Amino acid sequence: MTDGVTARKRGRPPRTESADTRDRILAAAREEFSERGYEKTSVRGIAKAAGVDSALVHHYFGTKEQVFEAAVEVAFAPALTEQDTALEGPVEDIGERMTHVIFGLWENPVTRTPLLAIVRSAVNNEAAATVFRRLVSTQLLRRIAGELDAPDAELRAELAAAQLVGIAMLRYVIKVEPLASADVEQIIARVAPVVQGHLTGP
Repeated sequence: MTDGVTARKRGRPPRTESADTRDRILAAAREEFSERGYEKTSVRGIAKAAGVDSALVHHYFGTKEQVFEAAVEVAFAPALTEQDTALEGPVEDIGERMTHVIFGLWENPVTRTPLLAIVRSAVNNEAAATVFRRLVSTQLLRRIAGELDAPDAELRAELAAAQLVGIAMLRYVIKVEPLASADVEQIIARVAPVVQGHLTGP
């Protein structure tokens, strides 16, 4: 009978579980997805990296897809904060502000790691791509489009995002030279007018 009770309780988080356990799991998940990609990452691997039982991962997040989504949302938090700041100001130079925000996130090692995890996973796995698409659409593109006074505002926002994501892929993920080692301020100076054109041009 004792064994049965123990078996039922196995894997459940104790009441005294540290408050940072969830954050530790998320940090481990970001590292695992970044290094291995979505396909090769497992809940068991995330649990091992976090130093917890895999049942705890399921307890806090559910499936691997849900863990990935939570990790993506946390990774996007700085981007959303920076984006809100970038949206404050005249629409005439919104392209420059957005370009500064995006490259600032990629240049910062703290935010670059989770961004790499997201992009690499989304490129190689449809489930990860679905999570990425949903978050980008609802949290980023629609908010940018809402600032534009144009009938095709959503398309304009998507074209601007495509410009920035494409350059980020070549520079930070594929690392094509000389783009990968070029001065970031020089890149911003060249790219910002193009992004502005997508957002507010004819």
